[in-house]
Amino acid sequence: KLELCTVRHQPEALERLLARTKFSKQELQALYRGFKNECPSGLVDEETFKLIYSQFFPQGDASTYASFVFDAFDADGNGALCFQVSFPVPRLCQEKPACCWSCRWTFDLYDLNKDGCITKEEMLEMMKSIYSLMGRCTHPPLRDSTPAEHVDLFFQKMDRNGDGVVTFEEFLDTCQKVKN
Repeated sequence: KLELCTVRHQPEALERLLARTKFSKQELQALYRGFKNECPSGLVDEETFKLIYSQFFPQGDASTYASFVFDAFDADGNGALCFQVSFPVPRLCQEKPACCWSCRWTFDLYDLNKDGCITKEEMLEMMKSIYSLMGRCTHPPLRDSTPAEHVDLFFQKMDRNGDGVVTFEEFLDTCQKVKN
């Protein structure tokens, strides 16, 4: 088990983060100071991550969504995130080298079981977690059927071949068409 209180993490060189992100040096330094205030060891575990997320969404329940995001960032499965994990290295598609790494990361976030496709069940879990973030204090009030309705819309747009799952290729093609 990882002892977060005794592990000290040194962030990767500022220059590497500057090269990998669109943040300025001052912005990265401010982000790092905030991170170190919340996580003095330089690492954050899932429970702390959920607590931090809940501060941004006090009107709702952020725990499920925060858990999904934590799992997406915790690629090595060690149960801890360090500062630079907030800026993952772009994982470009080999068949489409110009693809946007944020599309890949978003797809991986929604692919909860990491099998390479998004099912309606996975997307419904994700939508419910997103709506839980907002809580019941939205205007207009959300209906219980709203998450399922959004899943249906997602699949109408993304599931190009109608097989009931969305592959990364379908996801990327749709994202690129919307972007253009």
